[in-house]
Amino acid sequence: MKIGVLGSGGVAQTLAAGFLKHGYETMVGTREPAKLATWKSAHARAQVGSFADAAAFGEVVVLAVKGSASAEALRLAGSAHLAGKVVIDATNPIADVAPDHGVLKFFTTMDESLMEQLQREFAEARLVKAFNSVGQGQFVDPSYAGGIRPTMFICGNDGAAKRTVAEILDRFGWETADMGSVEAARAIEPLCMLWCILGFTKNEWTHAFKLLRK
Repeated sequence: MKIGVLGSGGVAQTLAAGFLKHGYETMVGTREPAKLATWKSAHARAQVGSFADAAAFGEVVVLAVKGSASAEALRLAGSAHLAGKVVIDATNPIADVAPDHGVLKFFTTMDESLMEQLQREFAEARLVKAFNSVGQGQFVDPSYAGGIRPTMFICGNDGAAKRTVAEILDRFGWETADMGSVEAARAIEPLCMLWCILGFTKNEWTHAFKLLRK
């Protein structure tokens, strides 16, 4: 499977490296190729191009930019290149203000998630929320005591798309919990807030969530 990753920051670089590690052909799309020069030198099999190049290349596209830049990144990728494709939405709507007692602020409300806004604009893409509720150090092959697999919460309107993402998550070492349709992103995106509190208040950045069932 070919993967197109949109973004050149730490999240995009970590995910792209993970896809390469697990045998996926990968192209990273960026507006600033210079930002990827060092990363590219360490990942010879990776390809680098524009957002449109990466979206056209990927059978699955990964949106890994700042939440405030997410819609523009998809516009640059091109609706025609995204139509019918699984788009993994790893973004969070984090506002450009300081946390309040360790709690991040969002530019969205609890009545509409960023993912819903993106799905509405890019209606032909099959968005699936994932990778937004944990730090990038745990994205790929997370290791916890007892071999416990942490839980990645996902949502989206397309069942087949979610199954594709669940297969990727399984290869990356995650258990998947499907929370349903795109509206569930209203609850999944704020998990980023909860996850970050320990980081901001106690400098702990290696934890992850686990869903327990009886």
